[in-house]
Amino acid sequence: MSKLREKTKSVRFKLFATMCIAITIIVAFLILINNIVLETFYLYSKTNTVRQVYKKINNYYKYNMTTGIESELKRIAFNNNFDIYIKSDNDVYIFSTDKDFYSTISRINSITNSHSNSFEIVYKDTDIKIVKVDDTSNNISYLLLSGTLCNGYELYIRIPIVPIEESVKISNKVLVWIGAVTILFSAFVANFVSKKFTNPILELNDITNKMSKLDFSQKYRVKDTEDEINELGKNINIMSEKLEKTIKQLRANNIELERDIEEKSKIDVMRKQFISDVSHELKTPIALIQGYAEGLVENVNSDGESRKFYAEVILDEANRMDKLVKQLLELMKLEYGKREFNNQEIDIVEITKEVIRKCNVMLKENNIEVEFENKEPIYVFADEFYIEQVITNYFTNAIKHCDEINGKKKITVKIEENNNNKVHFSIFNTGENIAEEDLDRIWVRFYKVDCSRNREAGGSGIGLALVKAIMNNYDCKYGVDNKENGVEFYFELNQLQENT
Repeated sequence: MSKLREKTKSVRFKLFATMCIAITIIVAFLILINNIVLETFYLYSKTNTVRQVYKKINNYYKYNMTTGIESELKRIAFNNNFDIYIKSDNDVYIFSTDKDFYSTISRINSITNSHSNSFEIVYKDTDIKIVKVDDTSNNISYLLLSGTLCNGYELYIRIPIVPIEESVKISNKVLVWIGAVTILFSAFVANFVSKKFTNPILELNDITNKMSKLDFSQKYRVKDTEDEINELGKNINIMSEKLEKTIKQLRANNIELERDIEEKSKIDVMRKQFISDVSHELKTPIALIQGYAEGLVENVNSDGESRKFYAEVILDEANRMDKLVKQLLELMKLEYGKREFNNQEIDIVEITKEVIRKCNVMLKENNIEVEFENKEPIYVFADEFYIEQVITNYFTNAIKHCDEINGKKKITVKIEENNNNKVHFSIFNTGENIAEEDLDRIWVRFYKVDCSRNREAGGSGIGLALVKAIMNNYDCKYGVDNKENGVEFYFELNQLQENT
């Protein structure tokens, strides 16, 4: 008994039982369709056909298209297995496809007019009537159309319907035999189908396939059964969950390790770059400090004024070194993403005015005219400290390189709002254009267009490198263009939106 119960739980038995039930239902349904629908549909189809033929013949006479009508009627009768008979309103013979059809019309009419059970009205309107006639004497059934044409002629169309009834009986017998044979054959087929083509096995195959590619998103849908496939599915789900947790942990550890390695590499590169830059740029100030310090020690100049000058040079170079080291550290932090920005709503017009005010002494000393027409506030979303640095670097750079053109030294500052929610800042100074090969190099740290690197006229060479690092952090455009009679530096910032 227990063995029989185990067999009934197997996929093989369930598949066989399902196939048997499905085949039985299908066969029964087809037999029902044959008995009820097929003959009804056949009669409906033939009724529509004879009606269309009646309309076609009626149109021939209605529009006087009687030339060659006999050959056309014969063709219609032959193609549809019809018998057609036409007579005038005076009982005069007009056309017939079968000489025997004329002799049987009166007998059929007597049957249809006798109200016997040998006929059934299928369709009727004002001009035509279609009846199904059971001719028991000849053991034949007809579908007979009788109607009046537009010219008064009487039209009769007959089509036999015995073959469809015989076909229904034959097809029913065939369906029963096919169903019986299929049910017996399914007992043998179920053994193979259950092993290869059942849905649970395909589902498990798909799951294990994805697991081999480290995709654990799909799980087996456990069912309320106790067969082998269901047990296998449960075990695969357990294995999938454990593997997923393990691999996630490994990935997390690997990402953290990669981040640590990348961080260490950045720090190493930053340290090497910083040491290289400092050692390169501090040679001159250290040499100056050393020389003047030795002069003081050796008392080269004994007067107080000279010693004061030596001390001021040492102090100036020390301050220069301090500023350079701080700028280098700031640049390193910006380039390697170690600086956090305090972005907020700021008025770039007000910041520009403040920068111009701070540089007012330098402007007067160099006799430079500044043109800045913006009055209304323009807001951007950025860090005020760094944006002020960018504007200051651009402005002081413009002052240093501003030359007299047409009798004037002029700096023009413009701030414009674009349609793409960007603010465009530009500063133009009169003077010589920058050589084409230097347009990209000026953004590199310590690079100066002036090859002599005059310490009085030039800065540290870090200003534009700082601008580049700040704008790269904002992922915004910056650059320089040669213009007629001068040079224009520019940058863009994101404009503060209303919902920000």
